[in-house]
Formats: sequence, structure tokens, C-alpha cells
Amino acid sequence: MPRVNFEQLLEAGVHFGHLKRKWNPAMAPYIFMERNGIHILDLHKTAVKVDEAAEALKQIAKSGRKVLFVATKKQAKEIITNKVGGVNMPYVVERWPGGMLTNFPTIRKAVKKMSSIDKMMADKSQWGVLSKRERLQITRQRAKLEKTLGSIADLTRLPAAMFVIDVMKEHIAVKEAIRLNIPVFGIVDTNSDPSNIDFVIPANDDASKSIELITDVMCKAIEEGLSERKVEKDSQPASKGKKDAGKVKAKKEEVADEDIEDDAE
Repeated sequence: MPRVNFEQLLEAGVHFGHLKRKWNPAMAPYIFMERNGIHILDLHKTAVKVDEAAEALKQIAKSGRKVLFVATKKQAKEIITNKVGGVNMPYVVERWPGGMLTNFPTIRKAVKKMSSIDKMMADKSQWGVLSKRERLQITRQRAKLEKTLGSIADLTRLPAAMFVIDVMKEHIAVKEAIRLNIPVFGIVDTNSDPSNIDFVIPANDDASKSIELITDVMCKAIEEGLSERKVEKDSQPASKGKKDAGKVKAKKEEVADEDIEDDAE
């Protein structure tokens, strides 16, 4: 069953591209027609690409790995925060910190610094001896780190994939992912280059309804993957317990047989 249909995409305005003069020729295979100087995307192709991307993300989530979502444009921030935060995946909605992937250990140090500040604030013996000015400086530093890195605090290792809302705007993030061979999923509009994107979703990357619809489909796919992983994990101990019980039973039978043989002798 398709995860999204033609009518849903049409209603969300996913088909609206950019002005013809701003187009990238590499997007030609995904363009259906031109209307009033604006390119119109082929929603049948978009629907297929959405399904492909969603299935791939589901498998990544099922394997227990993380998908990093990147969307620093204004109309996408709240959508990503609400939907991606709901499935416990890391995301970046503020300025992309250069070297976040290529210099990941440094980013992890900054995240750990947040934890150390939290411990300091909780310890009255340390926090109480600081002056009012020092406490204010540390509090501001903590708030700044939280704003930039709080949403990736649980990202303890490089993500298995990256999902980008606007591949043109987030070109630095895309380059870092490509350099590290991290698969890139992206909403690609008619003015962008899809050649470096592993999973291209040809769609309007400016309209909030378009962004919300596609993000919602991806998050539901991730949720499915996480649910299936949980079911598999829950069933493993039970099967293991049955195997152990079977071994114990076999051992008891073996001992009983030996006793019978001894009695016969």
C-alpha cells in the first residue's frame, strides 16, 4: 500500500516548483510541465520516490541506527522539531555547525560539556561557591549549547543517514555527509542539483504543507521500523528462555536414563 497518494501531494502543493529561469537542468526527468513560467513537478514520480525513501528509512530505524534531519529554513523548523522529536531522532534546525560530521569528536566534547554544566548546577557545593556573575555566564553558555546541540545530544556516533529539507540551502551538510559516505535523503526542488543525493524526493521545499506532509510520512516510516525492532527484541528473550528450558529438560532426561541404566546393572 502506498504511503502517500496523488491527491495528498496535490493538496499540499508538492507539485509547485520554481520559476523556469531558476531551474536546474538535472531536474528535467522529474518535471511534468511548465505553467505561467513555473515548473510543475510530476507527482506520480514524487509518490514513488517518497515510498522508496520511507521504506529505506524504516529499515535504518529497524536496525537501531540514527537518521539526522537537517532543516534550518524558517518554515521547516517547527515541523521538524515536533515530528522528528516525536520519534527520538536527532535534528538540526539552527545554524549548521561546520564540521559537525567531519569533526564529530569535537561536537561530542561540546555535548559532554553540557552534561558537566548540568552536574555542576545540581551540585550545591560547587554551584553555591560561584559568584552571581560566574553563574550567569555559565547559564548563558549552557543555553547557547542547548540551542545549537541540544537536539543531537543523543547522537553518540555518526548517523546512518541524513534527511535534508532543502539540499541547496544545506549544501555544507550535504558535502560533509558525502565526504563520509553517509547516504543523503533530500527534498529536491526544481532549482537544485539531485546528482549527489542518494534518495531524491522531487518536491516543493518552500511550502510548509509540502514539508509537513513528506516529513510526516518519513517519521511514520521510522516509527514503524522502531516498533518492529521492539517486537523482535521482546520476542528474543522468550525464544531464548524456551531453548534454555529445552536444554534443561534434555539434560534431566539424560540423567534419568543414566540412573535407569545403573539400576539395571
